[in-house]
Amino acid sequence: MNDERLLKYREQHKHRLNYMPWLYWSLKPKHREWAEAWQMEYQTYLMEMETVEIGKNCFISPLAHIFAEPGRKISIGDNTFIAADCTLHGPLSIGNEVAINHHCILDGGRAGIVLHDQVRIAAYCHLYAFDHGIELDRPIYQQPVISKGIEIGQDVWLGAHVGVKDGISIGQHAVVGMNSMVTKDVEAYHVVAGNPARWIKNRK
Repeated sequence: MNDERLLKYREQHKHRLNYMPWLYWSLKPKHREWAEAWQMEYQTYLMEMETVEIGKNCFISPLAHIFAEPGRKISIGDNTFIAADCTLHGPLSIGNEVAINHHCILDGGRAGIVLHDQVRIAAYCHLYAFDHGIELDRPIYQQPVISKGIEIGQDVWLGAHVGVKDGISIGQHAVVGMNSMVTKDVEAYHVVAGNPARWIKNRK
């Protein structure tokens, strides 16, 4: 393979990893070498530009939008991935072995979002840890903003297109079905789905 074709192949491989980052951990050694260097360079840049801490052996897509001003820190644990076209705004505490797939939005508001270890978030999920008032005495944009925070327990799976509103806690090992809107706390081991999300069954 000539040098030009090799570079094109590598760029396509990077594009694939941006949207399917779980493949990063199964790369052949010859690809893992350049991929690790690529990730090291980007993660170093990100930690210099934003208030971000990144653990070991992570994949952070350069096509993700990650913003963490002072006071809005983002902490990312080991063996975690963040795919392309996500938007993350701190404060966020992200545990070990967490998966955030493409086009997700996580905004920590003031109170923050906590994702415990092994949380899996499928594509196009939206988690907003803030809300506006809706009184009629003033326009929406002038309403006070409140932030209670969101906490997602260990080994929780959010299916694609799930929304989670401010103030919600989802217990460990729970599952939220695709296209659901979570407006109330979810107990550990519960499987919920719908808009608003309702109990379907228990995992145990």
